[in-house]
Amino acid sequence: MLNRKSILITGGTGSFGRHCCREILNRYDPARLIVYSRDELKQSEMMTDPSFRRSCMRFFLGDVRDKDRLVRAMSGVDYVIHAAALKQVPAAEYNPHEFIKTNISGAVNIVEAALSAGVSKVIVLSTDKAVNPINLYGATKLCSDKVFIAANSYSGHNATRFSVVRYGNVIGSRGSVVPYFLKQKAEGVITVTDPRMTRFFLTLYDGVDFVLRRLRTMVGGELFVPKIPSCKISDLIDAIAPECERRIIGIRPGEKLHETLIPKDEARLCLEYSDHYIVQPVLPFWWENGESKLGGSPCKEDFSYTSSNNPDRYSIADLQGICQKIAFELGMSVVLQNLPSLDHNSRNRSAMVV
Repeated sequence: MLNRKSILITGGTGSFGRHCCREILNRYDPARLIVYSRDELKQSEMMTDPSFRRSCMRFFLGDVRDKDRLVRAMSGVDYVIHAAALKQVPAAEYNPHEFIKTNISGAVNIVEAALSAGVSKVIVLSTDKAVNPINLYGATKLCSDKVFIAANSYSGHNATRFSVVRYGNVIGSRGSVVPYFLKQKAEGVITVTDPRMTRFFLTLYDGVDFVLRRLRTMVGGELFVPKIPSCKISDLIDAIAPECERRIIGIRPGEKLHETLIPKDEARLCLEYSDHYIVQPVLPFWWENGESKLGGSPCKEDFSYTSSNNPDRYSIADLQGICQKIAFELGMSVVLQNLPSLDHNSRNRSAMVV
């Protein structure tokens, strides 16, 4: 699908963006692969990285707050993957104006630039924190999701289409708890917000792979949710530093005890597939004779998908294999004690971390 096409990735120098670029270059032969970000240092580092030295690569300095720059960058672009956002929950509480400008106004700019440039498809990264948000970051991403889904109503027949991907924490990414715990392991004390806490975790490979597959299948208007494993934070600590003292510091402002990817409120709109769910839009264009046009199995009215009720859980073996590989990739001389021999499923999961 992406062969000889032009693809633009906003936030292309971030953890997701860099790995997405690598996967596209490994799998396809794009005409242009455009990295759009405001970080000149990271762009310079990507330019000198041998894995990105391809004639199709382009680097655009720009901010999603600048609609004119986005229109210029999207000229002749077929597909846009929108990964740029401000994401730190505490920073959002102290800098709400900045998060609103980037995450909400930036979303409006992406929509208008894509429509002006005649982009075929736009797929957007969202977060579990947009579900029943209790912090400003989640609220801005909820607004962003609504902006992109609604954009399908006025993009015209067979014109630009917009879809959203909602998933949980990327294990080992910048700001992830895993590198933090690995550093604390050397100090002998692990700080825990609440040992009952559970989280969805997926690997960077899984996240990129899911987005690229959904870019191929999307028709516009879907909110895609992958089926991914979850774990207790206490299990993660058992995998990384079972010997360390644990200091409970309490749940921080804006945090939840458990994460939700699909709330009960959305169950009536939810379709289930083998490896993902689709939350359908409440928009007139979507329904044909009162029925969905995508097939799938309707979820029960009381269905919800949370990190606490998720039947797919990481084992300690899974987590140790993944965390050991993350430590290696980060150049940390950490050896996890009593690393068990991994079963087939564990080996697959740990191998996906890049």
